Amino acid sequence: MPEPERKFSVQRGLTFITGLVECLCFAGAVFGWASLVFVLKEEGYFNSMCVNVTSVNGTQSLDCSAQDEQFSLVFTIASFLNNFLTLPNGFLFDRFGTTVARLFGIFLYTMGTLMVSFSTAALGYLLFPALSLLAVGGILFLVTNMQVGNLFGSRRSTIITLYNGAFDSSSALFLIIKLLHEVGISLRGSFLFLSACSVIHVLRTVFLLPKDFIPYPLPDHYTYGMNCGKSETAGTEVATNSPHKTPEETPLTKDAPVKQERSFRECLMSRFFVWHLLWLSVMQLRHYLFIGTLNPMLQRLTAGESSLVSQYTNAFAVTQLCGVLCAPWNGLIMDRHKGRPRAAGETEQEADLRASVLSLFLTALQCVLFSVCASSPSLPLQYLTFVLQVLNRSFLYGGNAAFLSVAFPSCHFGKLYGLVMALSAVFSLMQYPCFALVKGALHGDPLYVNIALTLLSLLAFIHPLSVYLHCRRLASQRSKSRDTTTST
Repeated sequence: MPEPERKFSVQRGLTFITGLVECLCFAGAVFGWASLVFVLKEEGYFNSMCVNVTSVNGTQSLDCSAQDEQFSLVFTIASFLNNFLTLPNGFLFDRFGTTVARLFGIFLYTMGTLMVSFSTAALGYLLFPALSLLAVGGILFLVTNMQVGNLFGSRRSTIITLYNGAFDSSSALFLIIKLLHEVGISLRGSFLFLSACSVIHVLRTVFLLPKDFIPYPLPDHYTYGMNCGKSETAGTEVATNSPHKTPEETPLTKDAPVKQERSFRECLMSRFFVWHLLWLSVMQLRHYLFIGTLNPMLQRLTAGESSLVSQYTNAFAVTQLCGVLCAPWNGLIMDRHKGRPRAAGETEQEADLRASVLSLFLTALQCVLFSVCASSPSLPLQYLTFVLQVLNRSFLYGGNAAFLSVAFPSCHFGKLYGLVMALSAVFSLMQYPCFALVKGALHGDPLYVNIALTLLSLLAFIHPLSVYLHCRRLASQRSKSRDTTTST
């Protein structure tokens, strides 16, 4: 292997590994909220909201429903901004490139960790901006890392799926902070360490990522990072001295075929987009409400026994580590037709669309099973709930990006991805009134809300049915066309 190619191979490998570590250890930490809440309660955050109440038999107890509601509000706002700001973050990335987007994300993430580290029980309100900054900075880590898949050609989708799984698994970061807190490491010390890790993010941005974008397909003699623009071969000199755009400046969507594509407005008004938005929104709401209310649910099922709450919280956080293992399964399901002969007249896009039906259906089915288990008052059954939750979440977000890339023109992917995440975030705001309803009018009994959410999850089956009927219609049209040709 020539020296330039060997150096590029090493750099590419380091970029992939460090990107995986970054997504796995930092990007989606906010979704480990249940573990952090346990620590925050021990530190006395929002304790002033707990009040003594007298039951009908005259015994006194501590009612902390208002405290739980405040913690739920912190997570609701953070999870909302995590999705809603994906749209402007996408435009920032498209307009200014990788370096600017990442430096902005690192700044937000560092500010968030510093706010948590310097917060106290008396300054509990700092959790609102802190968790929101962590969420928005973390999603920028993921968005800027997904382009690393472009360096690996045929394994591009696998890398992207793996990074999304690592993002899910990073919620276990708060479990590590919880375990460290139990052995005497302070909350402040843990978050100051996370702040110091920002130096690593900056170094990776400078040396292992491009200033602008990684194009797909990858041009010959492509370089990035500190090597970008250096003459390693004659071919590289020609490329870098050309008056045209360098490979690094080529947008990710330049590989779109030159043909009459649907406009962004047509995509937005299509049946596929509407049903896909509903599919994502109802399942995402179920997941967000489950994560945001896990601690009070465990408090209720264990009758407030702290050791049991800690045990189940740890079990939930450990299962989140499996997200990086579950994520590629969905990609395998969607790519199962690759290498097989297609039906006569069937295009690659139609084959991809047909393959997505099973993925969409299984994701909806997993959500319903997860919701049923989460609604059960059986404490041991929650172990199964945790497994179904991490499996379904991995399928949900991987399937979301995969379907958008299959069903719509690639030139609109960034805008559609940002928009569907933003609109689904607005829908996810329903989690807070649901929580307030349980704590208020329903007197802490979530049965009716859980039933309603399970029934709502059934709406997700409309999307795979719609795609299936569309594929059947296309197959029928091809069949009629062949019959007409034969008879002629």
